[in-house]
Amino acid sequence: MVKLESLKKSFQFKKTLKEKKVHSDYFSIFATKNFYKPKDKSSLLISFVMKKKIGNAVKRNKIRRKLKAIVQKLLKKRGAINKDYTYIVFGKSSAYAQKHDLLLPIMEKCFGKINK
Repeated sequence: MVKLESLKKSFQFKKTLKEKKVHSDYFSIFATKNFYKPKDKSSLLISFVMKKKIGNAVKRNKIRRKLKAIVQKLLKKRGAINKDYTYIVFGKSSAYAQKHDLLLPIMEKCFGKINK
């Protein structure tokens, strides 16, 4: 199973935010080629960011959990997410009310655009 490893340092976020980007109504994905090695070879470098503007901590955490679960499902599909990239996923408040089944194909399409 692939482990999700989060970005830690400010320069990692800054470098990733400057490269490729894809936006949808429910989230925005920023990506760049891996510029440093993850601790584990099977790890995916990905961070989930929610702005305080979205709402209280309960709402932000629910969106984060929902997006993480979708990424875990996509990792089980071969070729849906490229592990050679570092990703940042910004959740939006509209993702809170949406069903998991609706968000899955949208996220898969967005990751497909980045990996072209």
